[in-house]
Amino acid sequence: MTGSVSDGCDRPLVGRRAVLAATTGLTVGTSGCVRRVRSIVNRDGIDQLSLTITTVPADGDRESILLARAVRAAFEDAGMDVRIEMRSQEEFFRSVLINHDFDVYVGQHPGGVDPDYLYEALHSRYVDEAGWQNPFGFSNLAFDDVLEAQRAADGDDREEAVADTLEALAAEQPFVPICVPDEYRLARTDRFDGWDDASLATRTALLGLEPVGDDADDRTLRVVHTDARPAENLNPLMVEYRDQGGIADLVYDSLATETDDGDVTPWLATDWEWDDGTMTVDLREDCQFHDGETLTAEDAAFTYRFLADTTLGGDVAAPSPRYRGRVASVESVDDLDEHRLELSFETGAPAAERALTVPVLPKHVWEERSEVPSVPGVRVAGGTTEALVTDNVPPIGSGPFRFTEWQERDYVAFERFDDHFTLEDGVDRPEPTVAALRVSIDPRSTSAIERVADNDADVTTLPLESYVVDDVLESSREDVRVLETPSWSFYHLGFNARKAPFGNPRFRRVVGRLLDKEWLVEDVFDGHARPVATPVTPEWVPDALEWNGEDPAVPFLGEGGRLNETAVRDAFEDAGFRHDGDRLRVSR
Repeated sequence: MTGSVSDGCDRPLVGRRAVLAATTGLTVGTSGCVRRVRSIVNRDGIDQLSLTITTVPADGDRESILLARAVRAAFEDAGMDVRIEMRSQEEFFRSVLINHDFDVYVGQHPGGVDPDYLYEALHSRYVDEAGWQNPFGFSNLAFDDVLEAQRAADGDDREEAVADTLEALAAEQPFVPICVPDEYRLARTDRFDGWDDASLATRTALLGLEPVGDDADDRTLRVVHTDARPAENLNPLMVEYRDQGGIADLVYDSLATETDDGDVTPWLATDWEWDDGTMTVDLREDCQFHDGETLTAEDAAFTYRFLADTTLGGDVAAPSPRYRGRVASVESVDDLDEHRLELSFETGAPAAERALTVPVLPKHVWEERSEVPSVPGVRVAGGTTEALVTDNVPPIGSGPFRFTEWQERDYVAFERFDDHFTLEDGVDRPEPTVAALRVSIDPRSTSAIERVADNDADVTTLPLESYVVDDVLESSREDVRVLETPSWSFYHLGFNARKAPFGNPRFRRVVGRLLDKEWLVEDVFDGHARPVATPVTPEWVPDALEWNGEDPAVPFLGEGGRLNETAVRDAFEDAGFRHDGDRLRVSR
């Protein structure tokens, strides 16, 4: 029997194509009928969710691509259409941190010893800025209030403020923290002692080493680095080329430096005084840059203004993609004389001290880089300055090592800066004890290990990939040591909240429950990581977010790495999404 169903407007319902044809030349008589037609047409706009996971290939970060594949499998089991897009490390960081061109991504976040880094990572004031300043596009005014309270807190109040931030983060899931990797490195013991004095992720790790043997005074420290970017670009402000390893910290000094346990101690500064939001900093005298120019408080004051806006007051501000969150706490800065600086803050002392850890830039080099770069035939976007695109070769800093030469993607070489303040009598800070430093590039952990074992390198500066750790730990050579250091970086799944449905916290929370973090640690990291519910070092984790065998905030919707399909469907539907058993559907 052929018939029709009335829509309440005394006309039969018809297919979408017929509706479109009819409405091309006809006007529907009543507003109620118009709404009904729109409802019919728009229901065809609810499709299976399709998304792309952006990550790096195995030669950039083996764990990231393995995690991305595991995430894809979980998403597909949950009814999504998923593809993986692999990009080189530079392109990955450019896409995620600068252009914000992604749906979701899997990668390693640099994190921080101090939870103050969460302010720049998640505050909505940074939603359109480049760098690790809120690459997620996360915007929540109530969450901003929590972050601001944490940044302003001091003393005993700070622990409670941090706990409030972490609990709000666990509820919102602007990104899903997955795990903190164990960090293992390899070092020879027959040429240098002192490998345990500092974490190799910090500035002082390669300082203060004790050469062993007769040629100690002229010895070169041979470093093997599994990331080629330091041999491609030496600009300390370019986030796509700077990550782990601390090589920039050997070229540039800062007023203070951060230790393994998060303490901030004087470096270029001899001391500072904190008085109700005002910090007075005393600089060491007779410090020089590598080109012989004197370093003064004027250079330090310039640095804070320049990092806040590399145009130095141009029409379109261009903050530095790196260090932006640290200098944002500085309200004003004045050089009182050649060796004294005054900074004003609207934060507590911990956040203010963290602002002292940015590299001091020579004004006579960087001031002219506030101009718009000139590239023939290329239209340069507003807010772009020469400072943000230069490769900065040769780099001119004041640090313990001075650049000498490089071969792109092969090596970069430095010599000891004999005028560095740590070499002066009476200065009790770790000093450069070698005549030269050579950083050789080798992209894989296996070949980097061979270089150390064959006495072609003294140390691996970046953590070894997890799949080689068991073999390294089982080795028993007397002239090679395994160095285990604490980590504050973490692997995570990042959402682009600028796009639907990733801006919906209910969606993000369900997605967080699709990942069995304990299973991922075993399957991807061979057990050499610890699953986490919150992205801070253990001493800051509140009791409510301690890992207790499962994620206390977003427990896994399954068991042993396998999702419970019914639980997944129910969770998405409870969150307000349509799931037909095979496909997760969202509005276009």
